[in-house]
Amino acid sequence: MMIDSLTPRQIVAELDKYVVGQAKAKRAVAIALRNRLRRQQLPAELAEDVAPKNILMIGPTGVGKTEIARRLARLAQSPFIKVEASKFTEVGYVGRDVESMVRDLVELAVNMVRDERIEDVRTKAALNTEERLLDLLLPPRAAAPDEDPGRIRDEMHGTRQHLREHLREGKLDERLVEIDVQERSFPSIELIAGTSMEEVGVNLRDMMPGLFQGRSKRRRVTVAEARDRLTAEEQQKLIDMEAVSAAAVERVEQTGIIFVDEIDKIAGREGSHGPEVSREGVQRDILPIVEGTTVNTKHGMVRTDHILFMAAGAFHVSKPSDLIPELQGRFPIRVELDALGQAEFVRILTEPRSALIKQYVALLATEGVDLKFTDDGIASIAELATVVNERTENIGARRLHTVMERLLDEVSFEAPTLEEKSITIDASYVHRMLADIVKNEDLSRYIL
Repeated sequence: MMIDSLTPRQIVAELDKYVVGQAKAKRAVAIALRNRLRRQQLPAELAEDVAPKNILMIGPTGVGKTEIARRLARLAQSPFIKVEASKFTEVGYVGRDVESMVRDLVELAVNMVRDERIEDVRTKAALNTEERLLDLLLPPRAAAPDEDPGRIRDEMHGTRQHLREHLREGKLDERLVEIDVQERSFPSIELIAGTSMEEVGVNLRDMMPGLFQGRSKRRRVTVAEARDRLTAEEQQKLIDMEAVSAAAVERVEQTGIIFVDEIDKIAGREGSHGPEVSREGVQRDILPIVEGTTVNTKHGMVRTDHILFMAAGAFHVSKPSDLIPELQGRFPIRVELDALGQAEFVRILTEPRSALIKQYVALLATEGVDLKFTDDGIASIAELATVVNERTENIGARRLHTVMERLLDEVSFEAPTLEEKSITIDASYVHRMLADIVKNEDLSRYIL
């Protein structure tokens, strides 16, 4: 199904396949995505003035904030990157360095577009590679003065066709051929004090394009390895990287999504010394990017006016109102995510396409182990995870990972040598493996 034809209700239905609950958050992101699609149908002059409806998600850790954003981006086939706002409080991450999130997004988009273009030229590249391999296996030779050029040409053609058949059948994969291989070189560069790697990186490749090319070296490799290397070369030749860069920049500007996690860690405007000033400084650095500015990247200038920003935080200590007013105003959609309980844990374990239980069953099936979970066993896992979250730190659905690992520790370790390959995880098995740990609060704090 094309993303252009998805209604908000259908977008929510798609997200339901991967994320349990959180109907309000899904509804909000579905509207934001649909508004972006609606904007693309508007006249250019009006579309330019329609700002993206950025979203602020508020909720404890492990309830699905990041997963909703990631799945939305995958559904929309949009360039997506997750950054942590707290990273920008570290040494060196001040001022312009917050622009690195846009540069990283552009790099990701370039890879996306290049992969799509490679798919388009795959057949042509494979044919070109085949011809180059045949040239290596059967170098062309000129006819001697006393030989008939036509006869030599016919013989070469017949032999070449014979080799082509063998090549396609994989019969020549182990034969050795000589090819030119690029050796990567990484020259040492002395940085000028006060410059960042981002500043250096933007223009260095453009200024000295040959610096990173490396030298060409003749190597003997198998036909199979030569095919991989030559295919990559042929694909690169068939792709116009300038067009790829231009398309990537356009995609970032029109459909890019940046997910700013832990934004609550930089909230706080009180005080005039210490980390509080740093937090407000980071907010003011992020503000122009969210408002709309132009960022210099090695693929060209990128405008951030229509990138969709999704921010998230637990806001245990601070409140959204602790963010500077200008930044608050740039996140018009606020949505609170619900804490997860036992009922949600049961659904998380079983319902999503890549549910945890499905993952473990598939993993152990590779060892020939037939793992079965009963309903009361799943309920017990959810119950124990809920208890541990209540007694210790509430880390949401991530608690299920630690509980499941501990529960299946013995099976996972012994799987290759087990004589009894059919194992049922019921309530009694769960309590036998985990009850003692859960009872001992100090133990569960460290192990679960």
